[in-house]
Amino acid sequence: MTDAPTIPELEEQERRLTLPHFTHDDAWALGTLLVELARDRHAPVAIDIRRAGQQLFHAALTGSTPDNDAWIDRKRRVVERYGCSSLLVGTRFRAKGTTFEDSSRLDPNAYAAHGGAFPITVEGAGVIGTVVVSGLPQLEDHALVVEALELFKA
Repeated sequence: MTDAPTIPELEEQERRLTLPHFTHDDAWALGTLLVELARDRHAPVAIDIRRAGQQLFHAALTGSTPDNDAWIDRKRRVVERYGCSSLLVGTRFRAKGTTFEDSSRLDPNAYAAHGGAFPITVEGAGVIGTVVVSGLPQLEDHALVVEALELFKA
């Protein structure tokens, strides 16, 4: 992904990737799918999947660092607070001519509106969790999560 997706494109991704359910087994399946995709690309990423505050899956691939876990936490908090992808939140602030860091009034050490965190949304229940990737440039982190969710949903 070279061009940043637009706000309507990001919103459509979230609508399209709403799931019929999301269980512990689903978290394992999605997480292992993400690991396979990342390994195929030699991507030095960390992956985190949570539902209702419980960590259901975590993997740190070769080349990832503890900093990736810190980024995961910061991006995940954005999804939990705003109910949409961290990239969409950051894009909405930029569309207003500002930045998340300058205008959100949130601690940048605790929140990061950078791509890579995506809401797990279940039909009839709304946002029930998060899937996060950290270790690539933000647009690539986001694209990897979206690709995995598309494959998982199919």
